[in-house]
Amino acid sequence: MAFPFDAPPAPGEAVTVAPGVLWMRLPLPMTLDHVNVYALAEGEGWTLVDTGFDTPAGRDAWAALLAGPLGGRPILRVIGTHHHPDHVGLAGWFMARDGSELMISRTAWLTARMLVLDRQDRATPESLAFWRRAGMPGAMLDKRAAERPFNFADCVHPLPLGFTRLVDGQQVAFGGRRWRVAMGHGHAPCHATFWSLDDDLVIGGDQLLPSISPNLGVYPTEPEADPVGEWIESCGRMLDLAQARHLVLPGHKLPFTGLPTRLRQLIDNHHSALARLVAALREEPRSAVGCFDILFKRRIGAGEFGLALVEAVAHVNHLRRQGIVSQMGERDGALLWGA
Repeated sequence: MAFPFDAPPAPGEAVTVAPGVLWMRLPLPMTLDHVNVYALAEGEGWTLVDTGFDTPAGRDAWAALLAGPLGGRPILRVIGTHHHPDHVGLAGWFMARDGSELMISRTAWLTARMLVLDRQDRATPESLAFWRRAGMPGAMLDKRAAERPFNFADCVHPLPLGFTRLVDGQQVAFGGRRWRVAMGHGHAPCHATFWSLDDDLVIGGDQLLPSISPNLGVYPTEPEADPVGEWIESCGRMLDLAQARHLVLPGHKLPFTGLPTRLRQLIDNHHSALARLVAALREEPRSAVGCFDILFKRRIGAGEFGLALVEAVAHVNHLRRQGIVSQMGERDGALLWGA
């Protein structure tokens, strides 16, 4: 792998990564403190790929970019790679502001719109039961039961009706290029990636990241899901498209080349984690939370606990699907798994 650009763009600035393609960064209020967004020239306007959170900091960042490197030209189209809030948070705002077209997969649009409309003042009974079965400590569970949970609408602008559907395998045109759409799964359902048919660009979103592996999580909405299996299958499928020369524009970190190597790393990382988990579960039954030290090999703090929990459940679910692990009882409401 190689990184053609040494440093990310500064706030309010853009880096040209290919003719007519600008790379910009927006702030995020979390450990992963940024999201990459891209603007592709469209005559008198722009196509944007992803948008960041709808927060005062996010809007201020866009005000500087729109007045600066984007030259005050309108946003004609917004492309959402997937439904996560750091990627579609301001899509609806641009649609209302500029009349922008939204291009996104049907699953991503339906999921985002549903989540924007689903406001909760307290954690649902289903969420509490899911966390308890996964092994969340009692004190943390009580705290979560008493506080207002994160709501998608906290940082995502309402999505107006109407979108242009992206479908796996179709050809679309934007930014002066023809692109093949390839859908990935695991990190998010129907996550769109774009493979240029006219040069070496690949827009990867969170499906194709360097140096970090995207979260693969199981949630109370679909507690039996197998995102790890979907992820490994998607990476294998994209290996058939990947070339070492491709310049990948990811949702986080730096653009990179050497995609075949990176895809093999992403597959191997999860196979290694699964092998470690099987070995540990042969020694003693554990809850999903009890697998943190095996899967992550580091201490998980309170701020990371939720993402770690959903990823641990995902790895257990994958082994369950394969018939490698099964339930071996429970402890304090947490299900215990053994190989």
